[in-house]
Amino acid sequence: MPAARLSWPHALLAVAVTAVWGTNFVVIRWALDDLPPFTLAALRFTFAALPAIAFVPRPAVPWKDLAAYGLLIGAGQFGLLFLAMDGHISPGLASLVVQAQVFFTVGMAMVLSRESLRGYQWAALALGAAGLAVIGLQTQGDATPLGLGLVLLAALCWAGGNLVARRSPQASMLAFVIWSSLFSAPPLILLAVFVEGPAMIAAGVQAADAGTWAAVAWQTVGNTLFGYSAWGFLLARNSAAAVSPMALLVPVFGMGASALLLSEAMPAWKLAAAALVLGGLALNLLWPLLRGPRPAGVAQRSGAG
Repeated sequence: MPAARLSWPHALLAVAVTAVWGTNFVVIRWALDDLPPFTLAALRFTFAALPAIAFVPRPAVPWKDLAAYGLLIGAGQFGLLFLAMDGHISPGLASLVVQAQVFFTVGMAMVLSRESLRGYQWAALALGAAGLAVIGLQTQGDATPLGLGLVLLAALCWAGGNLVARRSPQASMLAFVIWSSLFSAPPLILLAVFVEGPAMIAAGVQAADAGTWAAVAWQTVGNTLFGYSAWGFLLARNSAAAVSPMALLVPVFGMGASALLLSEAMPAWKLAAAALVLGGLALNLLWPLLRGPRPAGVAQRSGAG
């Protein structure tokens, strides 16, 4: 039976996963110094699928769900996120804004299940919206309106991917991600060819040094293979209520790493926005733990970034 509380080893593993997912926003920014965004995303999902599919059995889910998840997460979430981070939004803010996927997931699940939002969910949405409004009013330097819009669209695609994945709650999330990457890579390759062009792709690949390729490899090994396998391990041995709140650390690590490694400024408005968004996320995740189980189909399954 899943444990209600995390043991210290499991808590440390959860922190390690969220640290990888959070600091990955800085790694993405480094890789984008050489590689165009759609090219980087195409490489990430190509390497996530190959050669891993030779060793990880296909999950027992319909092909249409794998295709839908691959398109939403690959071309949708990460294609748009990488495009936004290519000069339109800072890594720290991107790691925070993309967490709007939680609010989008709750809203979409409620619409599909024809249930009304509960009081605490309205309060959580209000806090999150207030935080995003603060960011929107400060779009100068750290984020442009285009960058903010692209990340919000990425969050919406992530929410759609969450709903697709929840149709198969017993499936291995690691296998789900690996096999769905077969449907992520082709549209990203096409976008790279037709939007960025062969000349830009070739120039990016030629400019890429060992650090850039290490960043690409980290997208696969650290963010996907380690992150999803470890998170799946934790969910299999602990209750979702014990694991899911740990996802709140992702933007904390994202903003902290960006400030430390990229010297991203953290003025008062940015910290206030982070407090509002994280407050909304915390209320949405933690209130049901105090008041009872939340509605089926709305609980967070993963917190990857």
